[in-house]
Amino acid sequence: MSKLKVAVLVAAFSFPGALAAAGMDDLKLFLSQTKSAKSRFAQTVVARNGKTTQKASGTFVFQRPGKFRFVYEQPYAQVIVGDGQKLWTWDKDLNQVTVKPMTQALGATPAALLTGDGQLERNFVLKDAGESDGLAWVEATPKQQDAGFERVRIGFGAGQLRNMEVRDNFGQTTLIQFTSFESNPKLDTAEFHFTPPKGADVVGD
Repeated sequence: MSKLKVAVLVAAFSFPGALAAAGMDDLKLFLSQTKSAKSRFAQTVVARNGKTTQKASGTFVFQRPGKFRFVYEQPYAQVIVGDGQKLWTWDKDLNQVTVKPMTQALGATPAALLTGDGQLERNFVLKDAGESDGLAWVEATPKQQDAGFERVRIGFGAGQLRNMEVRDNFGQTTLIQFTSFESNPKLDTAEFHFTPPKGADVVGD
């Protein structure tokens, strides 16, 4: 397993448009208008008892459907690439690469919410989750019992996706904040290709 859970890595981007009153409206606008994006992110993991257990930060690029690249800069180096067919995770410290089929790795995950084909109702129950902290929220609950998490909350504000909160089956919550993001930039296709570094231990399919 990698140090960071793939299921919470992926994540989200801005879209053009006016402030919407409801989270579901913002989500629909995001899905219809945002085909690619790039951003910085900060991630915090909070245990059931409220104690912060991990902080991380980095950058990502995304192209829908199913292509993305996350580069974790702090507290350690890690690269996660979805090329549309396979999901590659490289732990630099261990020089280990884990590879899985995209269909197996994504499925009903938070990543699929924002980088998939937009047919969310197949795998999630969606509902407006009200407004708090100046954001309009959507809550997504996976239909699959073995999804590995209880729910995801996605927060939109001022026409942009701001936050994502993932609560897993152990009561742990991962909080992701997005900054300096750009909607629909021109991206180099090389961003979504991954070649294992020389000497790396490759595990998986």
